[in-house]
Amino acid sequence: MPLPALQPLHLPIIAQASAQARTRFLEFFAAAIRSPNTRRAYARASTDFLTWCARHGVRDLTAIAPIHVAGWIEELATTLSTPTVKQRLAGVRHLFDWLVVGQIIPYNPASSVRGPAHSARTGRTPVLEAEEARALIEGIDLARPTGLRDRALIGLMVYTFARVGAALAMRQEDVFVQGRRLWVRLHEKGGKRHEMPCHHLLEEYLSVYIETLEPDAPKAPLFRSLSRGTKQLGTAPLTQPDAFAMVRRRAAAAGIATRIGNHTFRATGITTYLKNGGTLENAAAMAGHASTRTTQIYDRRRDEITLAEVERVRL
Repeated sequence: MPLPALQPLHLPIIAQASAQARTRFLEFFAAAIRSPNTRRAYARASTDFLTWCARHGVRDLTAIAPIHVAGWIEELATTLSTPTVKQRLAGVRHLFDWLVVGQIIPYNPASSVRGPAHSARTGRTPVLEAEEARALIEGIDLARPTGLRDRALIGLMVYTFARVGAALAMRQEDVFVQGRRLWVRLHEKGGKRHEMPCHHLLEEYLSVYIETLEPDAPKAPLFRSLSRGTKQLGTAPLTQPDAFAMVRRRAAAAGIATRIGNHTFRATGITTYLKNGGTLENAAAMAGHASTRTTQIYDRRRDEITLAEVERVRL
């Protein structure tokens, strides 16, 4: 289990609880949550809230009331974005639901607390123009293995709309031939397995990159981190923070001022696909979305309309 999930156990309010309560608390992270990202986020929310309670004189789980949760939410709202506040409230709600079912506390103090209102028709993820994305990819120095790796990774996220987590979780066996074309197998959130044929450029990027990896290693990570000793690709998988740092370096080298991140390429791929006549339904299927409403958040075609209308203000 990732270390962040264990940190709340060291808080006084948990350390002083009964053995049954401590066990039930630990089981929430170990048994009730399968996603490492969700586990990490909920552990952060729980740690933050229980620390807040300790600072305000609450020393026992049963003493936590809705007023405490509401006060914590009000304080968070002054420094964090609304989606982040709602996520942390959801984490605390799920935790207390788990404790109620385990008969540790009589009721859920977070169930009656309303989070801040939030509505968004489009996402906040920065999106690149097709020309910018192409310039970034074509500007990568391919003289080193990291260049081939980075081009393959960015191309994968653009052409398959893959989340960076699914891309970095790939193994060499997840790139395979079917019907004389190269396909990729993505392991998305919720244990969903998603297979897609490769765009012809992505097929080229992946084929050239895979030639630099050792053969007959189907279970090895597809995207590897750089070994400090040899300055070559090692055996450890590339991490999300390292991928983010790589993306920012590549963007700076390409002269892109937009503060992009890993998720930018998913949004860029979806938006470009829709601009070129793709349907929302097919975009949702390619992105692995259960609903087209989720896909619409990535559709940034309206940004061009907005800019065109702003330019009508002529003085």
